[in-house]
Amino acid sequence: MRAKYEEHGPAEYYQRHGASYRNPHEVQVRSALHAAVRAWAPDLAHVLDLACGSGEATLALWEAGARRVDGADPYTAEAYAARTGQAAETLSFEAVAAGALEGRRYSLIVCSYALHLLEESRLPQVTYQLSRVAPALLVLTPHKRPQLREAWGWRLRGEQVVERVRARYYNSLYEINSV
Repeated sequence: MRAKYEEHGPAEYYQRHGASYRNPHEVQVRSALHAAVRAWAPDLAHVLDLACGSGEATLALWEAGARRVDGADPYTAEAYAARTGQAAETLSFEAVAAGALEGRRYSLIVCSYALHLLEESRLPQVTYQLSRVAPALLVLTPHKRPQLREAWGWRLRGEQVVERVRARYYNSLYEINSV
């Protein structure tokens, strides 16, 4: 994937290949997500799968007992619908930063294999907006980045590495009404 990102950039890669996208690390994502659910017992009542890809995290969330999972991805909505049987919103990180989720409530946001691709300068506004709509955030990443700061609305509650996937669990610094 790195070579493809370097050749086209993430946005262009996903515009070209979003309809057929599959995360090549799906098995590891599933393992890391299940381990995170066991470790931190997040509320799975209504989850936002942000940058949902073709539904890798959504499928794992359903296996873990999630009752409702909404997907959002500006590029892979077609692939997500094909695998999960439900539509994904086409929200970009830019739309999230601009307040597209304002007024919504989720019990958890999962962002798998995506936040590390976001430009560092965009992270504060995107993550701040996320901290206003859910009490918890689970970030799955193949890197040490991103590391969210409390100034952006999140406090790190725990971190673990499972099959080379780093899972970070954050709590919002804002009081979020239940879903």
